Amino acid sequence: MEIRVGYELIYDCLQPTPMVLMLNIHHSRAGDIIVPDRMKTTPGVPITTYRDGFGNWCSRIVAPQGQIKISATGMVKDTGLPDPVLLSARQHAVQDLPEETLVFLLGSRYCETDRLSDIAWNLFGNSPPGWALVQNICDFVHNHITFDYQQARCTRTAWEAYNERVGVCRDYAHLAVALCRCMNIPTRYCTGYLGDIGMPPPYGPMDFAGWFEVYLDGDWHTFDARNNMPRIGRVLIGRGRDATDVPISNTFGLNALVSFKVWTDEVPPQAAIA
Repeated sequence: MEIRVGYELIYDCLQPTPMVLMLNIHHSRAGDIIVPDRMKTTPGVPITTYRDGFGNWCSRIVAPQGQIKISATGMVKDTGLPDPVLLSARQHAVQDLPEETLVFLLGSRYCETDRLSDIAWNLFGNSPPGWALVQNICDFVHNHITFDYQQARCTRTAWEAYNERVGVCRDYAHLAVALCRCMNIPTRYCTGYLGDIGMPPPYGPMDFAGWFEVYLDGDWHTFDARNNMPRIGRVLIGRGRDATDVPISNTFGLNALVSFKVWTDEVPPQAAIA
């Protein structure tokens, strides 16, 4: 399967504005890239790139005063298979975890493990460890939060999502991430493209998606509390402790995002051949 992905963002800046953008396909999918998702700006400005402490590709620009369009289109190969399920994946004792996973046990800006620890143990203390525990957490979060774009808020934390019981995909992910960490499972937040491939209509408006990965049985595994089912065609952009580490943009000056478009489309076989 081949998937065309891309975005178009238009900002209106009141003065020249430095920006750090995280919009490129993750390097772990480099071998699957057919058409690179090279960032373009209108008007054109210099773009420099670097890899952050979590291994994500980032771009730096200085947007001029006025409007700037930032866009890219790429194409990737995909297996066309749903997210793998490994019901037998075992949970590690904390003392046996690799050092590089330990940061993903800790509380973070949007995932307040200190506030949610007692709640997590009361809810899941009797759950079997490993894959079943993570799935129980996903089931709880999926049923606890009502999805509502109109009530999206970029400052909502896992604790607030638990109490308000409303949110968007990042809120589902943050609450699940925090609860998994409370249960001593290393968990990292992920963002990327996720279209409606393999799903029946009607389709909602396209956006970047948030999901998470847990460390079980010596490897990282994908879970998605918002959809709560294996999905086809995830294209990772970034991983981190929470949404703080993987924003699509950090802007350093007054600006407004006046247009936002994202697309993820399966390419028909005949189009791919052509």
